[in-house]
Amino acid sequence: MTPSIPKGTRDFLPSEMFRRNFIFDVIRQVFHLYGFQPIETPAMENLSTLLGKYGEEGDKLLFRILNSGDFLSEIPDSLLQEKSSNAVAPFVAEKGLRYDLTVPFARFVVQHRNDILFPFRRYQIQPVWRADRPQKGRYREFYQCDCDVIGSDSLLNEAELVQIIDDIFSRFRIRTVTKINNRKVLAGIADVIGHPDRITDLTVAIDKMEKIGLERVKEELSEKGISGDSIEKLEPILMLKGTTHEKIDILKGVLSSSAAGLKGLEELEKLFGYISGFTLTNGVELDLTLARGLNYYTGAIFEVKSIDEAIGSVCGGGRYDDLTGVFGMPGISGVGISFGAERIYDVMTRLNLFPGESRLLTKVLFINFGSREEEYILPVIGALRRKGIHSEVYPEPDKMKKQMNYANRKEIPYVVLAGEEELRQQKFTLKDMRTGEQTPVTAGELIKILSE
Repeated sequence: MTPSIPKGTRDFLPSEMFRRNFIFDVIRQVFHLYGFQPIETPAMENLSTLLGKYGEEGDKLLFRILNSGDFLSEIPDSLLQEKSSNAVAPFVAEKGLRYDLTVPFARFVVQHRNDILFPFRRYQIQPVWRADRPQKGRYREFYQCDCDVIGSDSLLNEAELVQIIDDIFSRFRIRTVTKINNRKVLAGIADVIGHPDRITDLTVAIDKMEKIGLERVKEELSEKGISGDSIEKLEPILMLKGTTHEKIDILKGVLSSSAAGLKGLEELEKLFGYISGFTLTNGVELDLTLARGLNYYTGAIFEVKSIDEAIGSVCGGGRYDDLTGVFGMPGISGVGISFGAERIYDVMTRLNLFPGESRLLTKVLFINFGSREEEYILPVIGALRRKGIHSEVYPEPDKMKKQMNYANRKEIPYVVLAGEEELRQQKFTLKDMRTGEQTPVTAGELIKILSE
């Protein structure tokens, strides 16, 4: 039977890894440019850390890890007879794979509060796992590239994150639009339509607007018990047109009775004021249908879409004032964004945006003629590598045709031959595989030509 991998996961060949590493390198460079520092956290966390942080739907997507040993012996017979997986789960799994990097980061901050300097600017590039249904642009294992500022409630942090988004996607040559909203505004909307206690139901439904359309969103809200009058009040708010400034002015009247809503509008006004002073390559807009279903967001929320490739969001995030409080450290505000490496990879592949890989691939292969010749070529290979020239030697003195075929299939541009004649003359034969031209050279000449 041919081996396979789980659905929603992928293997990556060397050529694909060059491209993925290009993405990680660019993102890392920009994070460093803005003063962010790297951390890492374990692939698995205690379920007590993860559960209840992503909402009911998010909790369902957590991958749980079975306890070691005879975990069934700990389960009361009465629960086993019920055959309820939810009732049994706490007895058989105490750990889970991380769903994102933000909740583990909040745990990290609380655990290492005496080891870090606030405000703490952190970035993290690691895989996460979600038990989701695999589909185009959605995987069960994927990398996130996060940067967060924690320990500051200044909106200047949000403004810098918008700059980072623009900087990174400009370097990738991906045309994007960054959509911005504020959870306080959404709370205000819930207030004025008469359902302040249903903010979660409201945001989960609104967040699906782009996927399923207004009518389906209205149906879902109705099914969740939101009254027809409330849905009627909600529709014109969600469909509001005009510039960001015009939308905010209209909403000041609509949300005049909601303190939370007015506070959210004040924050949006200040954030867009910062943004107006930037020189950005890509678009930024206020989108009142943006909700981002994660429960921990409390202020500004962001979502970035590719203009030229419909693939869902390629980056998202927001402010989470209360997240560390659930771990015993209240009053610490944070804001962050996460870049989806897999989706960025897919967009860049489909739009042919990756740079050439020649600078990363082997530049020269030394043909192996035997042990005596190996002794002759190894010092030169060492000198080339010290110059930063990617060099290989074929590991066995195999047939010449096989070694040359290896060079061709790997698209290595140069081959060096050093047989009996070259050893006698203390020279090398450099072959350009693209033209077929062969040139006798000294070691110094060889290094100089390949360094160009």
